[in-house]
Amino acid sequence: MRRMVAGNWKMNMLADGAAQLAGELRRGAGEPGCELLVCPPATVLAAVAHALLGSVCQVGAQDCHAEASGAHTGDLAAPMLRDAGATHVILGHSERRANHGETDAMVLAKVRAATRAGLVPVVCVGETLAEREGGWAESVVAGQLAGSLPHGFGQSGMAGLVAYEPVWAIGTGRTPTEADIAAMHAAIRHRVGPSVRILYGGSVKPGNAAAILALPEVGGALVGGASLDARSFLAIAAACPA
Repeated sequence: MRRMVAGNWKMNMLADGAAQLAGELRRGAGEPGCELLVCPPATVLAAVAHALLGSVCQVGAQDCHAEASGAHTGDLAAPMLRDAGATHVILGHSERRANHGETDAMVLAKVRAATRAGLVPVVCVGETLAEREGGWAESVVAGQLAGSLPHGFGQSGMAGLVAYEPVWAIGTGRTPTEADIAAMHAAIRHRVGPSVRILYGGSVKPGNAAAILALPEVGGALVGGASLDARSFLAIAAACPA
């Protein structure tokens, strides 16, 4: 299964910066040994999709609403994101779960909406530091998977990815041990079956990417801060095993 390196730009980039970064990615990507995906803010999604049209880099969104249309001021429906050029959408990111109170049921509804619109959902799961230190990490992630993924996720007719992001490692510079990453990915694999790529996210950078991407069941990386720099992002992609 070919690996994917996905960049989550989060709430960063105005039009000029996004255009510059997209241009650098287009020129520098070459023939990567993995799939590339970038997920810019909604305000520049269409422009970035246009700038990367025909390149090796796909474009995704960072969230979507569970409804296809309606009186939901400030929200964006999955068909709108598809219309703007997105092929994928990140759902259930820990920052959405924590900052916006998103429950597994809400994430599940969004996954179904994304699938109906023809978007590939990238569903995020992960434990807090307290849950890790309490010995509940695997059970927490298992519960998130059970509540957030529809039946048949990742199988024929329902494409999808899972991204494991330990909450305490996002943007902190801290990462779990390689053994911990491998163990959690094996546990996720047991629950999602053989056809779902499982990305690792949480302070992935050029210096640790090769070791992480070589671990069993790690099907790629979901990259935060390092994805805002084209050289760093492409260096992570270059670290994917052949």
